[in-house]
Amino acid sequence: MTSTLPSSLPSRATAPEAGPSPVSLRIRERLDAAGVAYLANDNISDHLAPGEMEQLEIEVAGKVRELLRSLVIDIDNDHNTEETAERVARMYLHEVFKGRYHQQPKIASFPNVKKLDEIYTVGPISVRSACSHHLVPILGNCWIGIKPGDRVIGLSKFSRVADWVFSRPHIQEEAVMILADEIERLCEPQGLAILVKAQHYCMKWRGVKEPQTTMVNSVVRGDFRHDPSLKAEFFELVKQQESLY
Repeated sequence: MTSTLPSSLPSRATAPEAGPSPVSLRIRERLDAAGVAYLANDNISDHLAPGEMEQLEIEVAGKVRELLRSLVIDIDNDHNTEETAERVARMYLHEVFKGRYHQQPKIASFPNVKKLDEIYTVGPISVRSACSHHLVPILGNCWIGIKPGDRVIGLSKFSRVADWVFSRPHIQEEAVMILADEIERLCEPQGLAILVKAQHYCMKWRGVKEPQTTMVNSVVRGDFRHDPSLKAEFFELVKQQESLY
């Protein structure tokens, strides 16, 4: 007796069609193929295709929505968190972590026509970042000292590039080094000094909960590193600027 399959069943099982891969996976695969690092404080804007930021925003919102559900928050009925996932996705991609996903602001440099060689400082510049260990705020001030080289940039541009660099998950020691690298690339100064003083909410808000603790670190390069009097002059100028606020 010959048996036959019921007419309602297919004669051969077929695999379901695979949907499109998440945009974050496509970006990671592209970065891996190019051998490009994508650590928390790296900028990956050169490797994003048109339209992928919008797709990434949708994907991140979905992940945040699942996080809220895993925290047992009723986002379907709680009017306060109904659109939190979308707000958080926009905040991370376009504000607090914009230094990862957006191009550096346009920074024009100009010839040092008068051959200025006296040092000057800019600050305090407000800096805002996030601890890469807990993703909670780092808030503080930055001072930048310059002994000009062949080119100079406008004062406001130091604030723009500092904001771009710090708007990523960081540890403060690395953030200052990345900022120094960017400024050296932009204007090739004879000397560069940077001082950052910041409060870390991973210590203020959680853990040891020390509300007054501040981290201070600096980097000195070029003439500031080799001439102790220039280095001392920079820190004295910072001290004077601090006293005004």
